[in-house]
Parts: sequence; structure tokens; C-alpha cells
Amino acid sequence: MKICIYGAGAIGGYLGVQLAQAGADVSLVARGAHLAAMRDNGLKLLIGDEERVVKPRCTDNPADLGPQDFIIICLKAHSITGVIEQMQPLLGPHSRVVTAVNGIPYWYFYKHGNRFEGTALESVDPGGRQWRELGAERAIGCIVYPATEIEAPGVIRHVYGDKFPLGEPSGEKSADVERLAAMFVKAGLRAPVLDRIRDEIWLKLWGNVCFNPISALTHATLDVICTDPATRALSKAMMLETQTIAETFGVTFRVDIERRIEGARKVGAHKTSMLQDLERGRPMEIDPLVTVVQEMGRLTGVPTPAIDSVLALVIQRAKVAGLY
Repeated sequence: MKICIYGAGAIGGYLGVQLAQAGADVSLVARGAHLAAMRDNGLKLLIGDEERVVKPRCTDNPADLGPQDFIIICLKAHSITGVIEQMQPLLGPHSRVVTAVNGIPYWYFYKHGNRFEGTALESVDPGGRQWRELGAERAIGCIVYPATEIEAPGVIRHVYGDKFPLGEPSGEKSADVERLAAMFVKAGLRAPVLDRIRDEIWLKLWGNVCFNPISALTHATLDVICTDPATRALSKAMMLETQTIAETFGVTFRVDIERRIEGARKVGAHKTSMLQDLERGRPMEIDPLVTVVQEMGRLTGVPTPAIDSVLALVIQRAKVAGLY
């Protein structure tokens, strides 16, 4: 099984090591010092006191690799449109594109089965290029639950988690998704194949839509946001708007809002990814986590006053920092 990890950073690197050790033919697309270190010394994964090292093919030029069975995209969602042309050599007639990204993916309304069937979302797929050029028909959904970090160039530290739910947009359990899930399981990962992958996408997004921008605006960690009465109430208001929108698309939430907030609180003094990006001077992942929910609210006629206000503020914050 030929698997290309496109964006072999913290999560991509973790997947790359695990899949390579399980026997997959893994290639990594990366750049800069991280790529140079992987070429020289291999890719190192630290899990507790254990150290795992693999030496897969690493490149910044996907044309070196040829068509793949699976291309697992581990980039920030806002970066995907900028590399569509570079990804083309990886796409053969039977290649599948696995979106291991945060937020709503470009293929969301492919085989969705309602009046929005075939709709491209401008906030995550400007001009519908991903839909056309990567192909909505190639997509397999993937939700990322583990936390990992790049400790040094070529070195990934696993923090917690091993779950990567997978699913076809159609809900069917195809041979492709079953084969990929089996490889993930062989690699020591949990990869349940879901017949309602969109429910799981929204469950994760439910927290990201509020906790990420609020943390970027306040620099507060999850435990503080979820404990302070004012920011907890604001989070809940944004989540209620999000839930109303999602339910108009037939989504079912398997937990309630209070339980979802409590789950975030129990994570503790954790900085969200958006706050980490702000502190490190990296482009902030606003559109796939927040703007897209506003856009989907406009599609359905659901008002989003809390989301609108926080979104306006966090976009301004990102612009001032030159990160939007």
C-alpha cells in the first residue's frame, strides 16, 4: 500500500512513523529544516520513554513520488488550495484523498443527499478548486484526535491519543476505507469506520468554533475559558448556533453542550492550536474553523450573532499580527 503523507509535521509525522513501522510504503512531503533533518537522520517519534525511528522517502517535490493509493493531507486546511498543482502527480485513477484536517472539508456536500448537494464552500475551498482538481469523488474523511508536537526538526513528540475515525462521504463501508482502516489498526491506531462521518466532524468542530478564537483573543487556556462564567457562556452561545446549523443538515450530536464543554475543561491548561499559531507567528486557522460555520449559517438562514462578533474580532486580531 503506497501512502503519501502530505504535510509531515506533528500529526503527519506521527502517522508516517506508525504506518511505516506497520509495513506501508510511506512517503513524506515536508519542507525546510524538518525535511532536511528527516533526510539526514530519519524521522524520530517519541512516545513516553520509547523512541521509534523510520527512514521513509522524504521530499518537497511530490513529482518524485508518482501515483499513490492514499494521499493523507495533514496540512492546515487553509494551505491546501496553494498546493493543489503540486499534488497532481500523486493522483492516479484509483487514488484516494484522505482529509486529516480540522474543520469542514472541501468535499462536505459530496453525496450529502439534500438540496445543497454539490455545493462548494468558499471559505474552505475558494473557487471550488479542491472539489474539481483533487476530486470530491476521491475523498475519505478523517478526524484527528491525537495531540503531537514537533520537538525539534525531524523529531515528533506524541502527547496523547491514537484515534482517527474514517468514513466515506456516502456512508458506505467501501473496500478502500476498510483497507485503510485495517492499515491504521495494524499501525497501532484506532480507526473506526463511521457511516456518519459528518456527525464526528461537527462534534470536533463544535469545540474548535468557540474555544480556538476565544483563546486567541484572550490568551486563556481551555480550563480558564470553560470555568470563567462569561467565556463559558459565550462558548455555549456559539455552540448553540453551530448546533442549530448542523442539525439543519441532518447532523446528530451524541453528547450535549454541557458535556462537550466539560470535556474541554478536563483537558486542563492547554493552549488551543489557534493561540499557539498566534504566539508562533503562523497563519491562523480561522476560516475552516469559524468562517465556514458562518457561511453555512448563511446558506440555511440561521442567524449567528455570537459567531459573527467573535469572528470579526479574531480576524482583526490576526490581521494586526499579519497572520490572516
